[in-house]
Amino acid sequence: MSFSSDWLALREPLDLAARNPEVRTAFAIRSAQGPHRILDLGCGTGASLRAIAPHLPLPVHWVLADLDPHLLQEAARRHPEAETQRLDLNDVAALPLVEGGHITASALFDLCSEEMVQALIARLSTEGNALYAALNYDGRVHWSEAHPLDGAVLGAFNLHQQRDKGFGPALGPRAGAELARLAEAAGLHVVRGESLWRMDASHADLQRAFLQGMQDAVTETGEVPDLQDWFAFRQSAVGGQGTCIVGHLDILAMPQP
Repeated sequence: MSFSSDWLALREPLDLAARNPEVRTAFAIRSAQGPHRILDLGCGTGASLRAIAPHLPLPVHWVLADLDPHLLQEAARRHPEAETQRLDLNDVAALPLVEGGHITASALFDLCSEEMVQALIARLSTEGNALYAALNYDGRVHWSEAHPLDGAVLGAFNLHQQRDKGFGPALGPRAGAELARLAEAAGLHVVRGESLWRMDASHADLQRAFLQGMQDAVTETGEVPDLQDWFAFRQSAVGGQGTCIVGHLDILAMPQP
């Protein structure tokens, strides 16, 4: 599954603000150990590099990996100092990990299957890699202005999030918790923390795009007959005094200290 550069640009400022500072700091400290190399999975246009690099204690060589050639081209244009690789992330065995190296990913693992995550965790534990997985959607969406259909819509949306997104049946809202569970079961040390989107009137364009994505997904489920009423209410509220909070989890999985 690939996303448009427009959507990625819309969400980047909110992603940056949402990142959990404790998890990010723990990764920055870890990055000073071992090879000074970071492999960013599902890099898009390079948002992880832009978010993380200013917090690292030492310069590192970034390898930006994605399957979408257009996003990779934009990442290379914006970050000529980085290496780009077109990779199918489904082939975990072929990922170019280095012993004791570092891996990042943002808003990726809620799209991935449990099988894929298990395979990646197995490689981490074998090869001594650290994984900083940020912004895993956790199933929570809360609007300050309630609507009677909020619960039904969110339930249908979260079910849709578990459909195949190109990596097998997706973990969806379970991604962060499952990633942490599998990592701990493999003997890795896990640091976790919330990374909440907080949308208000200043994020009107992002809110509209997010709502459209929810409507499209819930429509596919056929679970909410009066969905259009809910969508019209939510769209009319964009730009007003209301807020919307979307839950995410940041996870750092690494060898035991």
